[in-house]
Amino acid sequence: MSILLTGAASGLGRGLALHFAAQGHRLLLTDRNLDGVRETVGLMGAAAERATAHALDVTSAQQVRDLFASLGGQPIDLLINDAGVQHVARLEEFAEERWDQLLDVMLKGPFLMTQAVLPRMRAAGFGRVVHIGSIHALVASPFKAAYVAAKHGLLGLSKVVALETADADITINTVCPSYIRTPLVEAQIEAQAREHGIGEQEVIDRIMLGPMPKGRFITVEEVAATIEFLAGREARNITGQTIVIDGGWTAR
Repeated sequence: MSILLTGAASGLGRGLALHFAAQGHRLLLTDRNLDGVRETVGLMGAAAERATAHALDVTSAQQVRDLFASLGGQPIDLLINDAGVQHVARLEEFAEERWDQLLDVMLKGPFLMTQAVLPRMRAAGFGRVVHIGSIHALVASPFKAAYVAAKHGLLGLSKVVALETADADITINTVCPSYIRTPLVEAQIEAQAREHGIGEQEVIDRIMLGPMPKGRFITVEEVAATIEFLAGREARNITGQTIVIDGGWTAR
């Protein structure tokens, strides 16, 4: 399978890249941080020969067009929209430019990438698009206005595109994990401790893991396994869906 993955320079994106490389897939890895993507490829060992690194700002329509033009007729079976950023602040103090940045990366980016890949998938008669959402596509937390808004919007985008591609063997789904111990989450721990006026361990115990009856961070492997299933032909009738990996958070 040929997989195009955004946000591959670190965190969940890097973890997914390493997982799918180990499974023998061909990988087109992108991120604004080209050195980080190259580092990801370097961690693959012998599998690195099946991976290529590309600099890409998913918020730029021109860069997206240029990337797809550079691929020529190369097929893309699976697009994983993973690129993401976070900013934690009270709404009264939330800078407009940070709002725009988060909405552009996590909503406009998937729009542009999906728009670009669909003609290629239609021509091939097969395609899978998986957006990386979040528990915050379903629930809210204070101080995360832009992130929560973007992830909620991602679900709507997924459902619309699922309807528009129902005439083909193409599916669009959103995988929504709760907290994964990535650098993005590590940065949030300090920021949330500051905003809530509590210690960092209390952020982990009360805010991140407290709402989860299972009480454990989600792993990259759990997310990867879910994507693998959605990418298979047996999942052809699973489309427009929100797949939640939350340790029981939303069952309360």
